[in-house]
Amino acid sequence: MYLGKTVAVVVPGHDEANFVGDVIDTLPSVADRAYVVDDCSNDDTWEVIHAHAARANAARSATPSVGDTETESVLRSEFDDDSRTPAEALSDGGALTGDFVVPIRHETNLGRGAAVKTGYRAALEDGIDVIAVMDADGQMDPDIFEDIIDPVARGEADYAVGNRLTGPASWADMPGHRLFGNVILTLLTRIASGYWHIRDPQNGYTAISAEALRAVDLGALYDDYGFLNDLLVRLNVADMPVVNVPMRARYGDEESGIDYRTFVPKLSILLLTDFLWRLWRKYVPSGNPVAVSYVVGAVVMLLGFLGVLRSLASFETPSGSSVKRAVGGALGLVLAMVLDSQESKRRGLRGSRKRRE
Repeated sequence: MYLGKTVAVVVPGHDEANFVGDVIDTLPSVADRAYVVDDCSNDDTWEVIHAHAARANAARSATPSVGDTETESVLRSEFDDDSRTPAEALSDGGALTGDFVVPIRHETNLGRGAAVKTGYRAALEDGIDVIAVMDADGQMDPDIFEDIIDPVARGEADYAVGNRLTGPASWADMPGHRLFGNVILTLLTRIASGYWHIRDPQNGYTAISAEALRAVDLGALYDDYGFLNDLLVRLNVADMPVVNVPMRARYGDEESGIDYRTFVPKLSILLLTDFLWRLWRKYVPSGNPVAVSYVVGAVVMLLGFLGVLRSLASFETPSGSSVKRAVGGALGLVLAMVLDSQESKRRGLRGSRKRRE
């Protein structure tokens, strides 16, 4: 429990036999439950999860505040977007009962996002108030777990995201190519999601309220590594406040499971479609000028650039009208972004304790 709220942590992993055991051994004491989801690993991840979960459950069973320990719940059914096999842990008179660590396994590899969704569903089934995510690769420091969940537990926000990009001291341990990629993806995700204050949207160290999870369609969320970006877009449409939590980047011997040759084009398409979906759902029905500003600015700028390119291809000097269209369209897009940012401020999407008082 934390500030009177039940807390769970979802630990998604694929081929993390070398790291997941340490993650389970160092799970924060304030967590009431941990859902460790093996996304059909090819190595010994599942066996390691079982061994360390058994020790963690035995140790936690001796702690009176946690409650009696029941038989271990292991899910071996195949998961999809619309269904899941519930964990055996049930609520009893408002007290969370059952094992502390609940191992869950996908029979097929569905992606990181799908693994997180499985954990989220289990937490909602068990009536958890605040659900955090810590990857099985050991990159997420358990010592700052309370910093991550605190804004959500206090009602200051519905979603908290660790921020490794506050400055050189925070990103010092981040590889250069990851830092560059995160900066670019941060800009694109800001545009797509409407959360213009978000700093590190690719960071998987997060906490979310049960209320926010019930407000979005979990089944419709992206199953792979674009899950975090997709979730932000849907939280924005649902008017859920989001906050950044400063933290230091932490890297060791783990290897990224992202194939950038496929990840970049897939994520680009996802962000574009999410952006258009957000404009349609949030602004078009009310006639808000944000959507019109974006569309008109993009069309005018595109026409201007095409005119400039045609002239250059013909070895001619670009016409003044083409240049004016390109510049005018770009300024229109900037105006749309400013209006979009102001709308997020007006709706209180940067997080505020006053929201729930």
